[in-house]
Amino acid sequence: MDDFNRNLEVQMNKALEFLKVELSSVRAGRAHPGILDRIVVNYYGVDTPLNQLATVSAPEARLIVISPYDKTSISGIEKAILNSDLSLNPNNDGKIIRLNLPLLTEENRKNLSKHVKKLGEETKITVRNERRSTIEQIKKQEKDGLVREDEAIRAQDDVQKIIDKTIVEIDRLIDDKTKEIMAV
Repeated sequence: MDDFNRNLEVQMNKALEFLKVELSSVRAGRAHPGILDRIVVNYYGVDTPLNQLATVSAPEARLIVISPYDKTSISGIEKAILNSDLSLNPNNDGKIIRLNLPLLTEENRKNLSKHVKKLGEETKITVRNERRSTIEQIKKQEKDGLVREDEAIRAQDDVQKIIDKTIVEIDRLIDDKTKEIMAV
């Protein structure tokens, strides 16, 4: 039964990490290099993550600076940013790229909050599916006579405790990101 709990906890940690990565790419009021984490650049025919081609920093509240290691990659980086869903216009001076982030309007903040809540719900669905799958495995082992009924019940209770703890963490992450987005 401990194997089920360990596997479930690994899956829950993966779900939480995925959510954290997704939330880091959602723009809040302040510039954050993490919003570019999903940008992939075609670099000499190979799709390469931006953070492997350049240093990305946020020296000011509404400015992101991208300093490519190879100056020939600037046009590819610029094209990848323009083709992304971030709605940002890169300013290229031949050496670095600057991204000026406009202030978020109230409508944009509300839309971003809805998107964040949707990410949270999708993660909760994943968590619930894992719960269902794990409980089915426990019941199958009980049916096959590999575990006793009381062990199966205890294992299902443990599974529910792990799920509850994960749901609380998801809610906390979503609330924190929503507050960050809505802060003016």
